[in-house]
Amino acid sequence: MSIPIRKELRSPLRYADYSLAVVAVLLSAIGVALNYSATWRVLEFNGQDPATYAKRQILFVLIGILVMAGAAFLDYRLYRDFANQAYLLVMLALVGVLFFGVERNGARAWYEVPGLTFQIQPAEFAKVAVVVALAAFVANQDGHLRLVTLSNAYLMLAVPLGLIYLQPDLGTMLVFVAIGMGVLLVAGAQIKHIVVTTAIGLLVVVGVFNSDDLGGPALLRQTQEQRLTAFLDPAFDLQGASYNINQSQIAIGAGGINGQGWLKGTQTNLNLVPEQETDFIFTALGEEFGFVGVTVLLLLYAFLLARMWFISRASSDLFGAFACVGALCMFTFQIFQNVGMTMGIMPITGIPLPFLSHGGSSTVVAFGLVGLVVNVSARRHLA
Repeated sequence: MSIPIRKELRSPLRYADYSLAVVAVLLSAIGVALNYSATWRVLEFNGQDPATYAKRQILFVLIGILVMAGAAFLDYRLYRDFANQAYLLVMLALVGVLFFGVERNGARAWYEVPGLTFQIQPAEFAKVAVVVALAAFVANQDGHLRLVTLSNAYLMLAVPLGLIYLQPDLGTMLVFVAIGMGVLLVAGAQIKHIVVTTAIGLLVVVGVFNSDDLGGPALLRQTQEQRLTAFLDPAFDLQGASYNINQSQIAIGAGGINGQGWLKGTQTNLNLVPEQETDFIFTALGEEFGFVGVTVLLLLYAFLLARMWFISRASSDLFGAFACVGALCMFTFQIFQNVGMTMGIMPITGIPLPFLSHGGSSTVVAFGLVGLVVNVSARRHLA
């Protein structure tokens, strides 16, 4: 009589799609190189360590990798149980930053950590909280969103939108809109409801843009109005509002096919592109590595987004699928918006390019969401 052999118990992580993590790390390595090239010359000129920003970004990436590993290890279905608590905690952080945050570039959106040289931006962590909370909420509806439940989902989005508007940070607000509309559409929202909501949103946007003309208080800051005007009219205020986009286009165009070479970009070395290590880091890539480098970057992003979509479709439950869609929408919008604004096809907003732009909060959040998607892929065979 043969004795049955007990099958080896295998961790779900054996089935995870680690290609996502590999691409995220590769993109971050490119980001570190561009952080260095975008800042070394001006830092050296000022007598500072030319690798200051690169070293700081390496630290952010290492923390992000640890967060990604943690997010991938713990069963993602447990996140659903704490989604509401995480949402409320982050909303409190958004309220607190309005009173205790530091102001930079006209926005009060960061907590300054004593003794450290960087800040924490709660709006970035709110993206994760909204993705998880919204996915958990709509998953409970089993793919059928009635008007009442859809209204509750809109309210869940309206709270962070309102708090971020008060900072103000128009670009980050648009990211939340992209996350919400993408998740709700996949979760079963009727097209007519989406159309009506979009129409109402457009009316609100028009009202905001023309609030002072309608006799009410101006709802947009002067800098925001000037950026929108510069987008519509590239010849507007060439030394002011249109300066960033003009210098950005010059830098990208100067790259040609093969680029000028790492650390050899003229516009980059002369520090002619403002905020190049953050919002406009794509211009450093375009100038130094040209069309070839840009193509490689976009292909890496395309692979990342495609894998997220396939994993969302293969998820074993609705929560995992909707969470992946939320992450997918966030990455897609940020990539399109950031790259688009550097080329003049989108208005300038302070949205970071995932894994490339300098910043701790944005880098950690990007890695965390990749870890969440890897988690879903690892458990796609579980009931």
